[in-house]
Amino acid sequence: MAVNLVNVENVSKVYGTRTLLDGVSLGVSEGDRIGVVGRNGDGKTTLIRMLAKLEEADSGRVTHSGGLHIGVLTQHDSLDPAATVRHEVIRDMADHEWAGNAKIRDVLTGLFGGLDLPGFPKGLDTVIGPLSGGERRRIALAKLLIAEQDLIVLDEPTNHLDVEGIAWLAQHLRERRSALVCVTHDRWFLDQVCTRMWDVQRGTIHEYEGGYSDYVFARAERERIAATEEVKRQNLVRKELAWLRRGAPARTSKPRFRVEAANELIKDVPPPRDSSELMRFAGSRLGKTVFDLEDVTVQAGPKVLLKHVTWQLGPGDRIGLVGVNGAGKTSLLRAMADAARSEGEEQPAGGRIAVGKTVKLAYLSQEVAELDPTWRVLEAVQRVRERVDLGKGREMTAGQLCETFGFNKEKQWTPVGDLSGGERRRLQLLRLLMDEPNVLFLDEPTNDLDIETLTQLEDVLDGWPGSMIVISHDRFFVERTTDRVYALLGDATLRMLPRGIDEYLERRHRMEEAAAAAAAPAPVAGKPAVSAADARAAKKELQRIERQLDRISERETKLHDHIATHATDFAKVAELDAELRELAGEREELELRWLELAEDV
Repeated sequence: MAVNLVNVENVSKVYGTRTLLDGVSLGVSEGDRIGVVGRNGDGKTTLIRMLAKLEEADSGRVTHSGGLHIGVLTQHDSLDPAATVRHEVIRDMADHEWAGNAKIRDVLTGLFGGLDLPGFPKGLDTVIGPLSGGERRRIALAKLLIAEQDLIVLDEPTNHLDVEGIAWLAQHLRERRSALVCVTHDRWFLDQVCTRMWDVQRGTIHEYEGGYSDYVFARAERERIAATEEVKRQNLVRKELAWLRRGAPARTSKPRFRVEAANELIKDVPPPRDSSELMRFAGSRLGKTVFDLEDVTVQAGPKVLLKHVTWQLGPGDRIGLVGVNGAGKTSLLRAMADAARSEGEEQPAGGRIAVGKTVKLAYLSQEVAELDPTWRVLEAVQRVRERVDLGKGREMTAGQLCETFGFNKEKQWTPVGDLSGGERRRLQLLRLLMDEPNVLFLDEPTNDLDIETLTQLEDVLDGWPGSMIVISHDRFFVERTTDRVYALLGDATLRMLPRGIDEYLERRHRMEEAAAAAAAPAPVAGKPAVSAADARAAKKELQRIERQLDRISERETKLHDHIATHATDFAKVAELDAELRELAGEREELELRWLELAEDV
């Protein structure tokens, strides 16, 4: 029987006149992996802080088992700004000691990309004080994961991690023996890591077995039986359930309730988007040309991020853009946005970006736009427009759209200056959609948004007719809202990935293996030496393989362009996609052969 680690008995917590938790009782046992979800402000962070005894309850009690070792990642770290990364993470361990520890090597490589902390000015000896919030957060997470704990409590651990970092963290936590309680809005991460869910709602906590997908199924069933939630909210849950059951059945291998019940719930729910209808509507609003990039080079200062990129964003295209940090995702969007604002007069460092005459662009950047702090929320939205056309005959008033994004009637009269960072982010997005754009650039739109707001945003975007590019580390959001994924792999090219983010992670893994092989030390004594003649032959074959790889890259680029051109001809797209898959297989064989020859050379 699993040992009980933490007991929460009849706990209540009140802030001002608002009850966050009302008589809550629950427990955490050995082996538990619990995800905590709920709207921002409903008490998720307060719950886990009381669980870790970082905050006192107003009534009730929290007890820990004797000798419990608990590690906590809060949203604000307690790192010493005068200390170095080495001092905070590795303490006084000698280099040979920590470098010989597989766990420490795994954590440093997974969170920072290498043992020498590439990207930090002095590696492990970098002083913490001048570092960004995201860098400090990764250091705090590394410090926690290197230690041994019985229970790990994490508050938004995926913030500031890229897609690869999130995938690594999920794998790492699955392999640990520690119990886990985790607050996050990253639904893919919850599915990968958690086996139980706590849903914090209106002072109470509902418990569910399974990961996020199982939670959505079970919650939809509970709400159907209880029939106490309003129709609008229930329909949102049913819509997401339909997408999970139809679009991504592999997300949950062991549903905790009857599959028949899930299928009964969604039998009359249409797919989230009618892609062909939206394409036609987008074409009527945008015409044939949206953005055409011809031989474009993008730079950030002297650094060339992308070169010789020829690509087209067509009417109705919904594109997910992924890539390593610093590869140029945001720079590419900025170059396209600059061309749109200047009506084509402002161009990138090389090549040309043609912008359609009817393009009306809305760009949600990572920086939250400053608004007059004295404005009320509703006033800030109404200053853009009183009503908005969301397509497919859907129209909303400013007040209705505010409610959709979590600003109830009372909250709509709150001054902008009193809003939290997440609420300002929501308001910024609201104002963009209120202006009725026909092209959307969304750069990390999920930052600071809770899961319910994310599902509501996805619902709004489902019927939104236009072209869209999404940059996000939230894998669930990218897969849910876009139809195709393009990647910047750090080699100054832009590639379409038919298999999406899974293919991106595979390619990145192969690239890292190739880089590690190229940097490997010379053969040790005892390994047969390669003759000069064999080395010359290997070099020639390497050059031949590199030329073949270049030709494959060129062919892939052309195929991507053909796919974009024939996006509505599904037979043609299938034919082109089959050729792309063949090229991918050929590329993989050549890359493996290249690695073998590189060792000899």
